[in-house]
Amino acid sequence: MGFDKLKLNKQLVRSANEAGYTEPREIQLKTLTRIIGGQDLIAIGHEGCGKTTAYILATLNRFNYAPDGVPKVLILVPDKEQVEAVLAQFELLNRNSAISIVGLYVTPGTEAQMNALADGADIVVATPDRARAIYLKLGLNLNKMELFIVDDADQHIKRGMQLPLTELANSIGKCQHLVFTDVMHSRIEKMIAPFMKLPAVVEVEALDEKPLVTHPQVLYQLPNFATKINLLNLFVQDEELFTKTAVIINSRANAEKVFQTMDRRLDDSVAYLNSWQYDKKGFATVEEFKASNTRVLVIADENNNEADLTGIPFLINFDLPAEKEAFISRITNHHPDSEEETMVITFATDMELSTIKKIEQAIGKKIPVAALPDDLVIVNDNVAKKAPKEEVVDPTQGGAFHEKKASNAKTYNFSSSKKAKMNKKKNH
Repeated sequence: MGFDKLKLNKQLVRSANEAGYTEPREIQLKTLTRIIGGQDLIAIGHEGCGKTTAYILATLNRFNYAPDGVPKVLILVPDKEQVEAVLAQFELLNRNSAISIVGLYVTPGTEAQMNALADGADIVVATPDRARAIYLKLGLNLNKMELFIVDDADQHIKRGMQLPLTELANSIGKCQHLVFTDVMHSRIEKMIAPFMKLPAVVEVEALDEKPLVTHPQVLYQLPNFATKINLLNLFVQDEELFTKTAVIINSRANAEKVFQTMDRRLDDSVAYLNSWQYDKKGFATVEEFKASNTRVLVIADENNNEADLTGIPFLINFDLPAEKEAFISRITNHHPDSEEETMVITFATDMELSTIKKIEQAIGKKIPVAALPDDLVIVNDNVAKKAPKEEVVDPTQGGAFHEKKASNAKTYNFSSSKKAKMNKKKNH
């Protein structure tokens, strides 16, 4: 199907074709007719799937008349670089010279941007903080807004832009709302709930056709650092199951916090790799740890060093490295024929889910999500509470465990509904 089948005007179809867009991508096929039809929409897709082009085409399609220089469309993006990228994409696709497009972003002084708005603006591409600042100075007219777009919603959350974004949305009367994001989680839902009314939700996935051979994996989605610590301690206190475990943490500061909580509970069962404190138990190499009776090794991986973790039954990624390549190297099974199997457990907060998405795209498969143990204490707004009982997301994935005897059973939910030991079964 070509763009001419998606209710775009002929001039816009020509400009898209001239720019090299001859066939719409999946996200455009699923969103353009809905947007043009006036529906509120949440579109979820990986970076590079065509979300920006989708809403730019839909925006330009609205201007099949002579614009009047009053903002009809407000597009909110996370930073100056993204403002400039969106403006460049508009320049590539727009053939209607009568349309005025203005970019707003944080820079010394607001006079030049306010003057540009005063000269006439039909489409405004802005960061939420700068748009709000100029709106409060009466420089941004929202009275005739017809389309409100939030791009990279997850990045707005990371930058703490929820307040200016929702204030702008609530300052606009009746209009159409579009939200585009790499991932969807509770913080985004909370941010957009005040202004999104019964939106359609569209999601696209793109995984490599040749998935990487990895160790069995499971993902635990947790609200914060404190709850991660609680889950880690819940796991490593089980001496029978967690006989050897490497806990990988991005920074030494966080590694010290984690070590202190485990050290109090595990006595001499936990040690550092390359300890930076003379009075703390540590090993110079991973091999020393493997040969010892110590059960838990804390690794502060500030520089994404590639330690040889082969043969350790459990690898726990307490948080995600800045570069996804370090994580992918860690989970890759370089010896798939080995009898020694490793389970990789990853803890991730909402803020880390976009990185998880990029990792899944790179390795060509989803990481199974496990339900939280019933006895996990969740720390939320300084109030501790037990984890609610819930069904496991996908009990068919990650079957690297079998059932323990009932007298010792705990619900750890390693992608199954029961605690279990490692076996030698391969799932490649």
